[in-house]
Order: sequence, then structure tokens, then C-alpha cells
Amino acid sequence: MNKPDIIAKMVDEGHEIASHGYYHSDFKVEHLLQSKIKLEEISGTPVTGFRMARMMPVDEAEIAKAGYAYNTSMNPTFIPGRYNNFSKPRAWFFDHDVLQIPASVSPLVRFPLFWLTFHNVGLPLIKWMSAAAHRKDGYLNLYFHPWEFTDLKQERFGFPGYVSKNSGDTYVEKMKAFIKWAQVMGLGFMRTDEFAQEIIRSKR
Repeated sequence: MNKPDIIAKMVDEGHEIASHGYYHSDFKVEHLLQSKIKLEEISGTPVTGFRMARMMPVDEAEIAKAGYAYNTSMNPTFIPGRYNNFSKPRAWFFDHDVLQIPASVSPLVRFPLFWLTFHNVGLPLIKWMSAAAHRKDGYLNLYFHPWEFTDLKQERFGFPGYVSKNSGDTYVEKMKAFIKWAQVMGLGFMRTDEFAQEIIRSKR
């Protein structure tokens, strides 16, 4: 709502617009539909995907009721003090007719392949775990934040070391190397809504 010009630019560049909730630090069930309506109004494009802030659980029946086709709010791993999803499926599944696309984790031990891993784990190990997850699941679902590509070591940000480590230009170069590796390995890239629609169409 504050930066409609940036939303318009993202749409023009071919990016998907999905919902991350109406507020980052406050959630009410009615925000699901409110966010979808507002984003569609601003972007002029359909909004079919949802990912809850901090990957917190949301009632799937309510997500379905709000009209979302897929949800990427689940990390099927154990994060101390946050959640334990070891009992949940590692790969995509349906819940209340909403396609669930969990964040990718390594097979067996379920080591998370999320943004903090890219800050704190060496690239060779990340590549090895990513390749293993791709072989097992047939895809990778990774997510990052735009602010990670700035220099987070500055005192004014106040981030802990495990967040600011390898940020800024170092993070940019690491991500470039990962993308180049993925391309050499023949791993294609696509928007999450496109991936979701392929699965939904195949199951109809």
C-alpha cells in the first residue's frame, strides 16, 4: 500500500505477487482475504499463493475459504523455540484442497535449506544437500529476503551474528555461485504459482 510503484515494477518484470499477510507482526483470520483483495487491487494480477510471516501455522480451512490455491507456510524441520514439523510431509501435499509446498529440507535429517543456512553453511555443503533434496523430491522450494543482500553487519541494524554473517556483497556472490551451479546442473527456475498450477492441473 505504501509502495505501489514497486509492486507495479515487480509485475512488469514478471515476478509473482503473493500474500505474506496483512501485517507482519499481527494476524487475524480476516487478514487472509483482506490481504488478497488489496494485493490484487494494487497489482492488477491474481493472487493465488500465501506464506505466513515467520512460517507460523494457519488454519488451512480458512486459507481455502479466502481463495488461495497454495500455501508455503510450513518448514518440515525442527527449529528450537519456533516449531517442530518433523511429523509433517517433506514434499508437496494437499490439505483442505489447498496445495501445501513446504520449504525444502535435506532428506533423512531434514536440515533446513532456508535463508539462514545460506548465511552460515559453506556453499559445497549447501550444494550437496540441495542436490539430494532435488533428487528426492524433484524440486527445490527456497526462500530469501531482499534485505539479506545489504550489509547487515552495521551496528544500526542490531542483527545477531548468525543473521548478519555473509550478508551484503558476500551474500550476493554466494547466491550468484549457487544459481550458476544450479543452471549447470540443469535445474530450471520457475515462479511458485506456475509450479503450483502444474501440480493442481495434473491432479484434476
